[in-house]
Amino acid sequence: TFPLALDVGSGRGYIAQHLTKETIEKLIQVDISENALKNAVDSEIPTVSVVADEEFLPFKEDTFDLVVSSLSLHWVNDLPRAFREIHQVLKPDGVFIGAMFGGDTLYELRCSLQLAELEREGGFSPHVSPFTAVSDLGHLLSRAGFNTLTVDTDEIQVNYPGLFEVMEDLQGKYILYGNINVFCMGESNCSWNRKPLLHRETMLAAAAIYQEMYGNSDGSVPATFQIYYMIGWKFHESQARPAQRGSATVSFGDLAKIDGLLSRGKK
Repeated sequence: TFPLALDVGSGRGYIAQHLTKETIEKLIQVDISENALKNAVDSEIPTVSVVADEEFLPFKEDTFDLVVSSLSLHWVNDLPRAFREIHQVLKPDGVFIGAMFGGDTLYELRCSLQLAELEREGGFSPHVSPFTAVSDLGHLLSRAGFNTLTVDTDEIQVNYPGLFEVMEDLQGKYILYGNINVFCMGESNCSWNRKPLLHRETMLAAAAIYQEMYGNSDGSVPATFQIYYMIGWKFHESQARPAQRGSATVSFGDLAKIDGLLSRGKK
């Protein structure tokens, strides 16, 4: 059980609704959007909402036993600083568990828009937010002070009727499906140097390229979301440490002899 936990970039409290009193005693939800916190979903555990920037967490050092973050860190301007802030507010032996979008996210949409804009307008600007490469993530966490790191990656493909439905789902706030409000991602392009608009001809060309290059046999198109999962601990004396270099008593070369030794032992 974690006595005090922090949800960084909590949004409407998507993590809180899946937590129980048996795992978390109290949760602090932090997001830069006051409106998102006001509309947070109910949770069975006590929660406190704080409007704050992920890069400037307003908490004392060594405060939280657990820090979590789900699919919000790609919005951070200074990711190394955000990791340092998270590490600072963790107690010794505290753990950070996070998930964020990776570099191959929406590569189909990104390539289609770039090719269409090059063809129709003679150049292109970023229309999809930049993402971190998995090779950089471990280095950033290590530089922030985390140890015993675990970084994993996964890909999720979602099929849509076409490019325009992909963009509607990414940018929309919610849609009405029957009698149910279905909340979309609300993900706009966060690049400061982005082009403010795309011409109609470019959009139609991008839709055609998307279908031609990536389209499925049933006429739908895939949108790939790459997700990085990360776990990092703040150092404490009680944690296991790697043995000193050169202290091994068994060589990897002896592993090939194991089968022979085992079969000899059975005889």
